[in-house]
Order: sequence, then structure tokens, then C-alpha cells
Amino acid sequence: MKRYRMHVNGEPVDSCSGRAFPVYDPSTEEVIAEVPQADAADVDRAVAAARTAFDCGPWRQTTAQERGRILLRLAERVRQESANLAEIESRNSGKPIVEAEFDMADVATCFEYYGGLATKVLGHVNPVPDNALSLSIREPMGVAGQIIPWNYPLLMAAWKLAPAIAAGCTCVLKPAEQTPLTALEFANWLADVGLPPGVVNVITGFGEETGAPLVRHADVDKVAFTGSASVGKQIVKMAADTVKRVTLELGGKSPNIFFAGADFEAAIDGALFGVFINQGEVCSAGSRILVERPIYSKFVEAMTEKAKHIRLGPPLERETKMGPLVSQEQYDRVNSYVELGKKEAKLVAGGKRPGSLKRGFYMEPTVFCDVPNSARIAQEEIFGPVAAVIPFSDEAEAIRIANETRYGLAAAVWSRDIFRAFRVVKALRAGVVWVNHMQPTYVEAPWGGYKQSGFGRELGPWGIEEYLETKQVHINLNEQPIGWY
Repeated sequence: MKRYRMHVNGEPVDSCSGRAFPVYDPSTEEVIAEVPQADAADVDRAVAAARTAFDCGPWRQTTAQERGRILLRLAERVRQESANLAEIESRNSGKPIVEAEFDMADVATCFEYYGGLATKVLGHVNPVPDNALSLSIREPMGVAGQIIPWNYPLLMAAWKLAPAIAAGCTCVLKPAEQTPLTALEFANWLADVGLPPGVVNVITGFGEETGAPLVRHADVDKVAFTGSASVGKQIVKMAADTVKRVTLELGGKSPNIFFAGADFEAAIDGALFGVFINQGEVCSAGSRILVERPIYSKFVEAMTEKAKHIRLGPPLERETKMGPLVSQEQYDRVNSYVELGKKEAKLVAGGKRPGSLKRGFYMEPTVFCDVPNSARIAQEEIFGPVAAVIPFSDEAEAIRIANETRYGLAAAVWSRDIFRAFRVVKALRAGVVWVNHMQPTYVEAPWGGYKQSGFGRELGPWGIEEYLETKQVHINLNEQPIGWY
């Protein structure tokens, strides 16, 4: 069992209280590491380091070019360490090793993208009706508190750290308590790539003890959170007391819409991939599968048969396509929805722990059909491998069902009719819409949702905007006195 330390002000540290907590391998249910259990005192220490680094340290004088070079060095280090990081992430989160390897490549790409974008933050010259020069300049927002989830641990850290560093902010990052290991490994390299002490601090702990004090802290200027809608609502309330900026990437209940004219084989693969990738622990999972009635029965039959052959197993085995859920708590949550679904709809695949795997938090790929859109399994985010298949009769009904949800993160539409596809794209109330695919995500494009899926955007130039303030500067070019008095 490895014992980790947090990273504060450029140094490895234990918690102020000396407390620690165990971290598990969800495939074996065994403890694989111990990490510090931070509380409000640790938050104060980390925020003070970030505040000093922003206000007084050398970071404020670092040029955009140097920030970009630091990010490129981070990307290179991630690529060098990708095999080790992928193995740690796979063991800690339960995701298949092949998926973890793709994630590490995406982490490096994210740092590379913002390494290039750091020098592209532009101001503006405002045409004003006076003998004056009016400028709008962009400046870093300050200290960012960043709270990330457990489904894509290091990738979500990169989505938040990379734009913040590019903008010139300083950060206090809190990884999820279930999956802190890759963030702590990553923190060990910060000095090696040229980051001054205090620019990035990583603390580990639980929501009420660590996350809440970070959100409430008066010296934190901005909070970025990815996680559940219920916690996101609490964060908005806590942040209101200090009127700090907040961006939220919350959950979803994404519709994956299949018209009869879509390529059938591609559609079946797209339905399965959209909901079962990463064990269904995906905020944009296409867990509401809307199928046009002429192909509905055939679709359900084909999807059910193929779902039964998805290989579950130890995440470090390269043939594994689905690993365990992240924790006992998450397994119990998903299982409770499966039991609920049996009362609301027809179970046609999965719905139980696989008999061949005696240990670990495994759940079979689960498919319910004939699901009313009002059912809880169709309206509430399960965050597990559970699909709700819903029939529809025509385009108007598909749009109505798709939009009848409090969420609006993502959606997909499958059709060979380009006119129909774009009509549906325009009508869907979602921040990300795919056509004839589901789940590809690019650092160059904005990510975020409508409605209760949150506000603000990550990735692309939109991501760095969330860490910048705008300052108006007026330069008087008239040397004469104002003459008002």
C-alpha cells in the first residue's frame, strides 16, 4: 500500500490533523493507497499559498510565452509517464486500461492546446467619441478552487488546470476522494516543469470537510466544479456569500435518437457505446435511447443480444470492455435504480452482478425497453451501465421526448436524412449534439450544458475565458484641464 502526500506551496505535506483515509481498487475491493484527509485548516493553508503566489510571487510577472512553455512541458511529461499513469488510473477508478490510455493521451493534448492558446489572449481597442484611447484588456481572475469528479480523474484535472495556468491564475485542486491518485502523482512534477510554488496546490479529502471550505473561502475568486446537479446547487448557494465566479458542469440524461433510416449496424454500436463506455459513468451518457417505431423491436433485440457479449473483467486486462463501478456506494446506487426499473419497464438484458466475477463492484450492461419517459430511470441520472429504450412515432415526438428532462448536457441524432438531422439538432435543448456518433470530445470545442446541466463552458477558447477578467482602461490624450470647475 502506497502512502501519498498532498502538494501545497511546492512541497509534499500531510494533513494538518495527521488524518488519512484509504483508497480502493474497485475490481478487488482491496485498499491500494492511503492519502491525507484534509479539512478546513488544510484548505486555509493551500489557499494562502495560492493567494500569495498570485498576489506577490513571481507568477504575476511570468509572460504568456513562459506559461505556454510550462504547459507544453507538462504535456511532454504526461506522455513520458502515460503508461504508469494509465495503470494507476485503471486500478483506482476501475476503467479498462485501454480507455485509461486514451485518457492520458487526451490529458497531454489538453495541456498542449492551452500551451499554444496562452499567447492568444487578446484585448480590444474601443472606438470612443473623445480624444482618448479606450482599451479592454484581459487579466487572470485570481485564485481558482477546482473540484473534480471520479469518472475521468486526471482528464478532468487537466480540463481545469490547463486553462487556469494559461490565463495566469493560481489553483487549489481537490480530486474526488475515490480517485485521487493520478492527481497526486501529477503534482510531484510541478516544480520540474517550472511552476513556482503555490501556483498549483492539490489537496485530498471529502466534500463537507474539504470541498465546502474551499468553495466558501473568501480568498478564492472562482470555483470550477464538475459533478452532480445536487452538489452543484449547493456550491452556487455557498459561493453566493462571497459573490465569486462559478462554472458548473453537472449531470445529464442525454437522449440518443435513432430514426428508421439510420445505418442499422452503426446505430446499434452507437447506442451501446453511448451508454456503456466507461461503465456508463459518463456525464453525457446516452442513457435515454429513443428509437423510431418501424425499427423498434428489431433494434431492442439486436442491442440486447450485443450487450450480452460485452466483456466484463479486470480493468488491467486489455480484452476488458467494461470494468467495475468505482465504489460500493456507486454500485448500491446503480443497483437500486435497476430494482426500480424492474417496476417501471421491461428488463431485457443484464440487471445483476456477473456470476463469473466474485469480487469487485461489477454490474452487467443493463437494458430496459418500453420505458415511459416519465419513469425515474428515464429522468434521473443513474451514472452506471443502465439504458432506457423509449419508442417514438415521428420527428416531433422524438424532439418532445428528448427535451422533456431537467438536464441539457448532450444529445445525439442518427439519420441519413441531413435535413431531418439538422432540424433535430436545432430543436434539441443541449449544449453538445452529435450526428451519427456519440461521445467524441475535442479540446478545441466547447463543453457544457443547458438547463440543470450547469453553466459556463470548458475547453477551447471558451475554457480560458472562464478564468479571465475584463478591465477597461481609459487613456486621456487631451493635455488641457477638464475645465468643469
